[in-house]
Amino acid sequence: MIKKILIPTDGSANSLTALEYGIYVARKLNAALIGLYVLDVNLIQGPMLTDISGSVGMPPYDGFFDAIETSLNEKADFILKDFQKRCQESGIKAEVRKTIGKISPIIIEEAQNADLILMAKKGEHFHLKEGGLLGSVAEAVIRNSGKPVLVTPENFLEIESMGLAYDGSDSASKALKLSLELSDQAVWPLTAVIITSDTKKADTLSTQIEDMNQKESVAPTSDCEIIILSGKESNEIIKFILEGAVELMVMGAYGHNRLRELLLGSTTSHVIRKSPIPVLLTR
Repeated sequence: MIKKILIPTDGSANSLTALEYGIYVARKLNAALIGLYVLDVNLIQGPMLTDISGSVGMPPYDGFFDAIETSLNEKADFILKDFQKRCQESGIKAEVRKTIGKISPIIIEEAQNADLILMAKKGEHFHLKEGGLLGSVAEAVIRNSGKPVLVTPENFLEIESMGLAYDGSDSASKALKLSLELSDQAVWPLTAVIITSDTKKADTLSTQIEDMNQKESVAPTSDCEIIILSGKESNEIIKFILEGAVELMVMGAYGHNRLRELLLGSTTSHVIRKSPIPVLLTR
């Protein structure tokens, strides 16, 4: 059950949309929010600023890095104060945290005290390419946190129903279990999407979904619909999303063949990049 939601924030427009989603989901699940601002250690102590100042012929002066840290702290305090204010105005319990370090590892560490991470697809630091395929902090967090991660798009849309991409993998099974819990708690009808041209496999996967629905749901209903599609998985998922039948897509995150993903791009990364709705990932 999701009771604490961690939202890394940096004050960017996309992170404000993530907070809007956080407030909406927290209200549905009766959960509390944790706002996290990470002061990037590379901007405070690393060679980045020295390189920049040197390239323009202005070596750092005494107190230069202290001034930068003070400025970043003031910005963080302003952003976190606004985070708390928005939550209070919405009647949502919230706490805020500020820390210095490398962005992805800090988010992963702080997430150990949360049940869900909710973050923008692209924030202020997306250009740092800490991930690979996504080119953002988000991918590193998804791959390494061990927690469900809800990646939000640029624009907010109320969630009234959910989709689930199901292929029978371990991560997909976790995604199915989480989807059924959310469907019960938030009263979001669920549509499970199976993509295969193999009729036998489709029947097996459908049975797995039906069995899990009977086992996990508080009151199993016909709200868990199953549809079978054929084609390339990533393309079919995006087509399904663009049809507008759901406002949240749930799926297992990444496969095991990292080299293949780097060469061809993974279904997960493709869906996150192209999806105009939030994507909830389990690993």
